[in-house]
Amino acid sequence: MPEKDLILQNPLRLIGYETEDILPKGGFGAVLARAGVGKTAFLVQIAFNSLLRGRNVLHISLDDPVGKVTAWYEEVFRNIVNQYNVQQRDQLWEATLPHRFIMTFRVEGFSVPKLEERLTDLTEQGIFFPQMILIDGLPFDETVGKPLSDLKTLAGNRAMQVWFAVQTHRHEQSGPHGMPAPLSQVGDLFEVAVELQPVESQIHVKALKGATTPSDHTPLRLDPSTMLIT
Repeated sequence: MPEKDLILQNPLRLIGYETEDILPKGGFGAVLARAGVGKTAFLVQIAFNSLLRGRNVLHISLDDPVGKVTAWYEEVFRNIVNQYNVQQRDQLWEATLPHRFIMTFRVEGFSVPKLEERLTDLTEQGIFFPQMILIDGLPFDETVGKPLSDLKTLAGNRAMQVWFAVQTHRHEQSGPHGMPAPLSQVGDLFEVAVELQPVESQIHVKALKGATTPSDHTPLRLDPSTMLIT
């Protein structure tokens, strides 16, 4: 399907990430931005890049109910197919659904042992076998180091890629090498880090780790009206 081929061109390759998967199996990726800038929309586009290739994505939300997460997928998909003028929209949407599973936790109720227990329930019953996990809403505070380390082990054992939405704050000072504060103490666990930076009326996408951006490249942006990567 030509439309599918167009959608599958991962735009992160335009800022220096060399492979379509971006993350290795067991690898961590972070999308950093202040509240309301577009982290969830960005994660959902990463998800669609895998879903449309027939790969299983588990979306874990610690903030929003399943219905709100589903609405994010519907809105992003609608904007994608409009951008590419896709004709077979219903068929393309239906093709993604068997490969997506949405799971919610309360922030205070989330832990790696609980996640591992739920994953075991899904896989042992043959319900779902995730190849990628998106985690939206995990607080990156002074206590996050041990859970991230445990999750890194879990991801490696199950050969899963894991992406996180990481909230930054205007008042926080960057750590060594310009890494935003939330990742300054745990950055060694991450293979890839991307920051969404509001610049006047635009949102720039900046590679912080895992890519070498060509000096003459066209800046990657989020369209504020659709939240799509352009």
